[in-house]
Amino acid sequence: MIRSMTGFGHAGFAVEEQSFEAEVRSVNHRHLDVRVRLPHGLTAFEGEVRQLVAERLDRGKVDLSVHAVAGATSGEAIALDLAAAEQYLRAARELRERHGVPGELDVRGLLGLPGVARVVERVLPEENLRRALAGGVGAALDGLAAMRAAEGASIERDLRARLARVEAIVADVESRAADVQRAVRDRLRKRAEQLRDETGLLDEARLHQEIVFAADRLDITEETVRLHSHVAQFRTIVDAAGPGQPAGRRLDFLLQEMGREINTIGSKGNDAPIAHQVVELKTELERLREQVQNVE
Repeated sequence: MIRSMTGFGHAGFAVEEQSFEAEVRSVNHRHLDVRVRLPHGLTAFEGEVRQLVAERLDRGKVDLSVHAVAGATSGEAIALDLAAAEQYLRAARELRERHGVPGELDVRGLLGLPGVARVVERVLPEENLRRALAGGVGAALDGLAAMRAAEGASIERDLRARLARVEAIVADVESRAADVQRAVRDRLRKRAEQLRDETGLLDEARLHQEIVFAADRLDITEETVRLHSHVAQFRTIVDAAGPGQPAGRRLDFLLQEMGREINTIGSKGNDAPIAHQVVELKTELERLREQVQNVE
């Protein structure tokens, strides 16, 4: 089954008392282009996160971000220097008792004094961080993969329907081309017979040569055979597509080859109905190309 390159995934995870959210979204791109944004404390694992993405996805522009949940327990803590606090209290008491300095040193005032309290970052075990981050990112990638698979299934249905339409139009072109060739042969022979009636001359060898030449100019057998072959290859690639088997680039190449054959048919056709059918083929080809641009 083919996969789309467009999708979104989300998952939450926690490391002890800290909660995080992982989000990943992707859009179409010629290659795998990954951008990772991690909060302070997790940046050391960026390489591992990129590897997780590369193991799951083959193509697409991927934005993956991890952020702390607002309102969750902070990764910071308050450290108190009780010795410094006691020194401040002794100094305040001495100023009050020995020097008559009025006033009281309360908790609020004490915590505002230099050296009494400071903010420190809580250090979490590295292996716990690595394991939780990998689980959260993996769950977000699961959601992304599910969305890409669902959209890919929709694209695949449309591709198969349009391929069937292309085959039907090509069959009509083949039938019409055979009629055109017969009409050209009949017209050439009729003209030759008119010339014979008027002049009494008829060069059968020359007539045969002209008929063969005209038929060759109008012959689109090679082009239609290659078109049928390209359509068959297209279906084979779609059938085999899946994780580790990206199909988008190969399908795009086949569409380019199909376009060349259709252009040649248009230049050889020399017939209004065939010209109209060629326009229909080009329209279907463009719609196929638009869909394939989003196939992984």
